[in-house]
Amino acid sequence: MVYTTKKKEMNRIANVKRVMKGKNNKLLLVSVNVLGSVGPIRFLANEEDEVSTVINTTLKAYARQGRIPVLGFDVDNFIFYSINAGFNTLHPEEKIGSMDVTNFLMCKKEPRPLEKVEGIRKSKARVGHGWKTRLLRSILG
Repeated sequence: MVYTTKKKEMNRIANVKRVMKGKNNKLLLVSVNVLGSVGPIRFLANEEDEVSTVINTTLKAYARQGRIPVLGFDVDNFIFYSINAGFNTLHPEEKIGSMDVTNFLMCKKEPRPLEKVEGIRKSKARVGHGWKTRLLRSILG
């Protein structure tokens, strides 16, 4: 029992050393709440890491923990907000330490409404003559 605790502590120290290797940046304990999930994901990140790197790390930790709903691994499908700074959207190339905030919210991007309507129009599987179909035809021309 004591051996496994010491082994875990040694692994944590090795991870911190790996993160800090070659950099004089300070580490941040980042807490990311994923919309629709049960709790935050916490990990260490360099203040010079880009938002896209933090999103990628969050997605990997999310999948490793087996959380649902399943999100995938495409960084471009997500929006990253800083919680403490008035829910500002962070650009993927922005540095994570630039806001002096460590609490974030990550949401999956929704397709634009026009893409949804065009997807319905292009689908030939269901052809209807109801009021919804007539409305969509009148909008789409």
